[in-house]
Amino acid sequence: MLKPRDNAISWDECFMRMSYVIADRSKDPNTQVGAVITTQNNVAVGMGYNGFPKNVDNDKFPWDRDGESLNTKYPYIVHAEANAIYNANANTEGCRLYVKLFPCNECAKAIIQNGIVEVVYESDKYREQPNFIAARRMFEAAGVECRQYISEWSKENV
Repeated sequence: MLKPRDNAISWDECFMRMSYVIADRSKDPNTQVGAVITTQNNVAVGMGYNGFPKNVDNDKFPWDRDGESLNTKYPYIVHAEANAIYNANANTEGCRLYVKLFPCNECAKAIIQNGIVEVVYESDKYREQPNFIAARRMFEAAGVECRQYISEWSKENV
């Protein structure tokens, strides 16, 4: 009798890989981020990537990172975490969010308001910036668990 294979990937690995796949939809020339929201039973209920809002032409607004504020992408871009929440096809209360980069303060507010209880992130490269310090403080105050998971796949493929 055949036995099931014992080298299947973990749920963390599965959903972090999915966040990388959805990130490939991003048109951002500098940073591509994807996010996946899952239930506690490991069912994906929302996905999103960083980009401009629906119906906003990618060629009509700047993608620059530097310069006068209105001439950069920052006032216009929707982060992957927020898009995953907007795109969710179920209530996100009690859910987990997988994302390549630790969320900023604006995304932290949306995550908390929508009842997501855990954030699994890969990179924390902006840790010392005020927006990310604020996000950490809010997550701690709201009881949102944050943990780093480094995907085996990303180590090999990124």
